[in-house]
Amino acid sequence: MGVFLALAELRSRLKEAQTIVVKVGTSSLTYATGRLNLKNMERLVRQIADLHNSGKKVVLVSSGAVGAGVGELGLTSKPRTIPERQAVAAVGQGFLMQVYNKFFLEYGIVTAQILLTRDDMGDRRRYLNARNTLMMLLNEYKALPIINENDTVATEELQLRFGDNDTLAALVAGLIGADLLILLSDIGGLYTSDPRKDQTANLIPVVKEISPSIWSSAGEAGTSRGTGGMITKLEAARIATRSGITMVLASAEEDSVLSRIVAGEEIGTLFLPNDDTLVQRERWIAFAGQPQGAVVIDEGAVTALLERKKSLLPSGVIAVKGKFGVGDLIRVLDPQEQEIARGLSNFSTEEIEKIKGANTAQLPKVLGYKTFEEVIHRNNLVCFE
Repeated sequence: MGVFLALAELRSRLKEAQTIVVKVGTSSLTYATGRLNLKNMERLVRQIADLHNSGKKVVLVSSGAVGAGVGELGLTSKPRTIPERQAVAAVGQGFLMQVYNKFFLEYGIVTAQILLTRDDMGDRRRYLNARNTLMMLLNEYKALPIINENDTVATEELQLRFGDNDTLAALVAGLIGADLLILLSDIGGLYTSDPRKDQTANLIPVVKEISPSIWSSAGEAGTSRGTGGMITKLEAARIATRSGITMVLASAEEDSVLSRIVAGEEIGTLFLPNDDTLVQRERWIAFAGQPQGAVVIDEGAVTALLERKKSLLPSGVIAVKGKFGVGDLIRVLDPQEQEIARGLSNFSTEEIEKIKGANTAQLPKVLGYKTFEEVIHRNNLVCFE
């Protein structure tokens, strides 16, 4: 009984959320033919308008540009090559916004289109510019931002794409300091196994920690129209909860799903924020910035970083990977080359090659000049669980 009361209390806190990011996937916005499902879109808009009119600040992260383009062009399948995808997205994005604008204007709500690429979030200056724009729209103009990845210019290389709008939504939530992230999907939440294949799968109502067993329950993408599976949703949850943001994963098909979530009703899966949350600058280091290289460290340095919360010293570095300069974001790898942290380097690749394994007292002699004692200072370092 106590567990249910505790869960009900946790859910009830969602009523206090003032800034909410809602993400909806392609499969929830389009038919199997690829054309937009106007009924679903109108239902989504009506729910968001209700939240907006109640005084909530809402940001919509919407997929569907490629799907809409497929339908408008009469294609029978999703484009495979980069030029095809970008061209179809260019057609679909305009039509998608046209429909959103029409629906939202019926409720007297002005919308603003924002298209982002991985580079926009990875570059610190552009990241802050995006934040300033969003905060102005929400706070001063009371407009409703509609965000999508800029598929017309983004490429398929991993470092230049979000991979899925789930990740983009989590980054946006962290960017604006949202209270709540809601992912609307074609599945009702996180299950013990894939409910489409396993009839014994059970819904997990609340996740306090994204443990290895939680990761193992994730399956593949749900439909041919979408790009994300449960893995991308768990990655979004990891970003959101570490950023101090509560996340709910629920089905877009549920009646009045948004108002029911915000009212505290037990629907979908609730992901609770971590106790050890990151501040704005740390969020960029951990999730938004794009690492330019990496250093491999020994076990002693791993212990110093993860358990003793120390800075990374040259003596703990055993190898350098990639090419980067002073101030660049780099990954920190353990001896098995698993990523355990990210941070801003005080030295270039060439400098670290010279000083790796060296005592801090030796640095002026090895380099011929004196700068920093730490490869990454603790203030510029974020460790992962």
